[in-house]
Amino acid sequence: MVLTFAPLVPLPARITAPAGLLALSRVRIAGEADAADALRAELGVNAASLAQLEGTDSDAVQITLSLVGHGAPEGYTLDTRGDGIRLDGHDAAGLFYGTRTLLQLLQEGADGWAVPRVLVEDAPRFSYRGVMLDLARHFFSVAEIEAYIDRASALKFNHLHLHLSDDQGWRIQIDSWPLLTERGSLGDAGSCEGGFLSKDDYRHMVEYAAARHMTVVPEIDLPGHTHAVGVAYPELVEQPWASPTAAAEAAALGQDLPVHGEHFAGWAVGHSSVRIHDERTYEFVTDVLNEIAEMTPGPYLHIGGDECLGTAPADFAAFIARVTRIAAATGKTPVTWHEAGAVDDIREGTVGQYWGSVVPQGAHAEEAAHFVARGGSLIMSASDRAYLDMKPAEDFPLGQAWAGIVPLRTAYDWDPASVVPGVPESAILGVEAPLWTETVHSYADLEALALPRLLAHAETAWSPQATRDWTSFQARLAQITA
Repeated sequence: MVLTFAPLVPLPARITAPAGLLALSRVRIAGEADAADALRAELGVNAASLAQLEGTDSDAVQITLSLVGHGAPEGYTLDTRGDGIRLDGHDAAGLFYGTRTLLQLLQEGADGWAVPRVLVEDAPRFSYRGVMLDLARHFFSVAEIEAYIDRASALKFNHLHLHLSDDQGWRIQIDSWPLLTERGSLGDAGSCEGGFLSKDDYRHMVEYAAARHMTVVPEIDLPGHTHAVGVAYPELVEQPWASPTAAAEAAALGQDLPVHGEHFAGWAVGHSSVRIHDERTYEFVTDVLNEIAEMTPGPYLHIGGDECLGTAPADFAAFIARVTRIAAATGKTPVTWHEAGAVDDIREGTVGQYWGSVVPQGAHAEEAAHFVARGGSLIMSASDRAYLDMKPAEDFPLGQAWAGIVPLRTAYDWDPASVVPGVPESAILGVEAPLWTETVHSYADLEALALPRLLAHAETAWSPQATRDWTSFQARLAQITA
């Protein structure tokens, strides 16, 4: 049987044409101990017949894993052209990503396992390559979150953004405000029972992600999307405000409008706000952000800032200016959704997350550019390209379509550095693919929405724009999913 060249997603920065195959009748793994142990275990899982192949025979193919300590961050060189396989990681992350490529190259044929004889010289385009899970509208267990970490890290994503609070639920234990989970975590945006992550759950998950070179980015959405806070502590949150548009949408969906202090399972947005002029609110915010920062080793702390439709602009500006500084005082870099870029005095260095369309509407471009003017950078999550909860087809049973229908090619065909005029590529921190969960009721639903578009976003985030090609991607994906 003649084996064809294995498909790779994301496409490496540079790769030679394949020149034959290297048979792997027996293998021996040497070099960096942690990476070697992990690869040894994964070969046992991903290629069961390799589990017993490792030995000291002279005919064994040696896989050598090394750290070279220089080169582009997260980069690596993988060479399978000789008698053995050599993988040189520029750093520990690069060594890990090189093993992801090696696992994708692995092929099974009639005569056993083999890899193409290739030279791969690779490093990512963007340093931030993220996925987001909305735990507030549907809660996922630790095991389910870890399954998504495995899925994403195999595609070289390196950040997991967890949306831990919203109108429909609060999902993280906070010792100083215990009613947040006792009352605010019950229920979701459907008929499921809700839930929350204990601090032990969260720390375990952070460690699990770190072992796969993923950084957890926790988000507490403020000052809007805070109805669940009011279920736990009504005195912290204003009475709900529902616009005529929200009321009409709720009626069309057969959903109730929010009631102060009661669980809200609807999908309306923009109706909630903490009490911006109450000092108790800032005591709450400080306590929550400090507790989350204490158990989060990563550099980012996301504080929301989106869809505050009933909040006066002056109040919103006062809140964002103050809370970005509270977040920074924890030692973390604040991250907000792009609307917070309307605030002149947003804390310098704050990162903005752009969720507008690939052709910016209204003030979205100016709001996003303001983060860069204030010494920050941008994470690009164009909703009509990167939102995994948008329907991939009109008749798809899951997802929404407010940003448009997003089939696979639409998800693939965009350049994150060309969305916001006047912002150079150097100011783009990276790309993130969010998955909001109003229509999600299970992990199977999550995967149905995420795949295969998640692979498109992996390539957008990793591969050089000049090498990205829809025809090539489509062919490689067809081999992966065959």
